[in-house]
Order: sequence, then structure tokens, then C-alpha cells
Amino acid sequence: MKGVIFDMDGTMVDNMMVHHRAWQRKLASLGFNMTIKEVMNEIHGVNEEIIERIFGDRFTPEQRRRIAWEKEQEYRDIYVHELQPIPGLMSFLNTLQDESIPLAIATAAPPENVDLVLDNLNIRDRFESIVHSGNVTNGKPHPEVYRKSALNLQVPVQECLVIEDSVIGAQTALNAGSPAIIITTTHSAEEFNHFPHIIRFIDDYQDLTTESIQRLL
Repeated sequence: MKGVIFDMDGTMVDNMMVHHRAWQRKLASLGFNMTIKEVMNEIHGVNEEIIERIFGDRFTPEQRRRIAWEKEQEYRDIYVHELQPIPGLMSFLNTLQDESIPLAIATAAPPENVDLVLDNLNIRDRFESIVHSGNVTNGKPHPEVYRKSALNLQVPVQECLVIEDSVIGAQTALNAGSPAIIITTTHSAEEFNHFPHIIRFIDDYQDLTTESIQRLL
């Protein structure tokens, strides 16, 4: 483990249900009704890509950007009052930093959402690389976001541990050739049975140590 790459939403903060509800309300306002389970299973990736995938050419690129912004602003207005790190995260970051392991964030979130989390938790300076939706051409599960993160850390992506919460994120790590730890804030461990690269499942970071990780790699 020469580097660690964190997803953000659902991985560093337990905020995915806020995102899912915001998506469900926004899509319904556009005439596309989904159950919350359907949203959880199907709505992943870069926002503009999601809107185009669902609605085809109904909206112009500018309209897709506006819709994406409105959804994210609704999420931020709600979550700013609830934001807190997943238990044990801060201590785990301290441990990684003490051991001089370079850290990155690789997220499909827009930069405003990254700012919301990092600045409110005051952890921006812990990460040598922050790659968000505005920095990539291809959304997850394309491995671009992890490849760029590893390049920024100057570590081969195959030697970076990825920490993720979603099935699509696990697939992204597999596509990048990286081992992964899954935190089960969003999905159950059983949903990841078909992945060969997952070394451990965790509920939070409270019992996670670098020694236990190294033994599994």
C-alpha cells in the first residue's frame, strides 16, 4: 500500500441517502418517477451524464448543467446542517499521515460538494490529490478518476488502495487494477460477491489499522 485513494460521498461522510432523495425529487419534477431503490441502484456517475442517459436529447448541454446544479444545491442546503465524518475517519487519516502514506480523493462529486465536505471537516490539507467531476472526461466506472489520482500521488495505481462504498465504485477500482476496501454505508457486503479485488468490508473506520490492511494485501 503505497497510496490510499478515498471516494468521498458515502465513504468519508454518510450522505448518500441525502443525494438519493435529492435525485428522486429532481427527477420527479422533470416527469421521471423512480423509487428510492431504483435511484440507489441506477443513479451513479457524473450528473450531466446521468441526465443525458435518462432523458436523451430532451435537454441541451446548458440545460443539463442547470438541472445538475439545482440538484446539487438542494443537496448542499440539506446536508450542511448534518455533515460529520464517518466514525473513526479522522483517526485513520491521522494514522496514514503519521506513516507518510500519500492520500487522494477521487470523487464523481462537483467541486462545490468537495468544498462543502473538506472545508467543514477542515481536512483539505491532508490530501495531495483531489480529483472531482470537473477534472475528468469519463465518469465512473471508467477508471480515469483513479488513474489521475495515482498519477498525482506518483504511485502506480495498482499499488494504491481504494476505499469505496458503492458497487459502481468497486467496479471502477477493479477497472483500474486497484485493491479495494468497501465501507457498507450504502450497500450490503453481499452485493459485492462477484468482485475478486475486495480485501475487506468495514462498517466504519474505528477498527481499521494500516497493519491489518498490509496483512491482507
